[in-house]
Amino acid sequence: MTGTLQLTKHHGLGNDFLVAFVDRVPDDGAALAVGLCARRTGVGADGLILATPGVDDGTVGFTLFNSDGSPAEVSGNGLRCLGQALAVESGCSRVDVTAVTAAGPRRVLIEAEAQATTVAASVEMGPVAPGIELPDGLVGRLADQGGALSGLAELRQWSSADLGNPHVVFDVAHLGAIQIDRFGPAVEALLGAVNVEVIAVHDRARLDMSVWERGAGVTMACGSGACAAAHAARQWGLVDDQVQVTMPGGEAQVDLSGPQVVLTGPATFIGWVEVPHG
Repeated sequence: MTGTLQLTKHHGLGNDFLVAFVDRVPDDGAALAVGLCARRTGVGADGLILATPGVDDGTVGFTLFNSDGSPAEVSGNGLRCLGQALAVESGCSRVDVTAVTAAGPRRVLIEAEAQATTVAASVEMGPVAPGIELPDGLVGRLADQGGALSGLAELRQWSSADLGNPHVVFDVAHLGAIQIDRFGPAVEALLGAVNVEVIAVHDRARLDMSVWERGAGVTMACGSGACAAAHAARQWGLVDDQVQVTMPGGEAQVDLSGPQVVLTGPATFIGWVEVPHG
């Protein structure tokens, strides 16, 4: 990769990604992500997706670097954006592809009008596995970190989940009780690099969510986080199999009825980008 690098930019509910089709992941992929994702000095994005040739026409390699250069195993919003990038690249209105991620294969399906700016995309996110072990007295340990945190008394229950990437989900009556920009880093400081979701359940089919993503910070939406949140809420007996998850960037639908969690939501094409590289 020398000369110029061609990318497209997309977002899934405000969670934005740059996508490049390359023959292989470059050695400087992490540094490239840091430079390109910078909001003021780069193009600006939550992450950089490098799509590489698959083993056949039905697969594509998926490598994601967060905006801080750290690798991410998988991303529900990122996979939807990759699906749209493939549609833009090929000019096809229908995409049915299996992305080979560090978390395993993930099927992406898009059916829309050709070259539509916004498309609805579904991703088979895989089964939900048990997450990291949470320590006893978790809230007390968070409180011990100092006065920067508020609303800890409002936390009602919490659990961890794994969708190929790690999540910890916290339940509150109202999202406003927790300042996610302070709470997320505190949880990561205690537990290590995890995605942190705070949810408030409306009824058996709807919940609200705010999110702190490892490697990116506060984002407007998180696809895998929406799946983890819906799964946790169902484990707690609060929701049924079909859950609408509302995030600052908009709504996604999570289907928990089958062996794989299915995430459905929009992907929006922003434009083409060409940058020097090499």
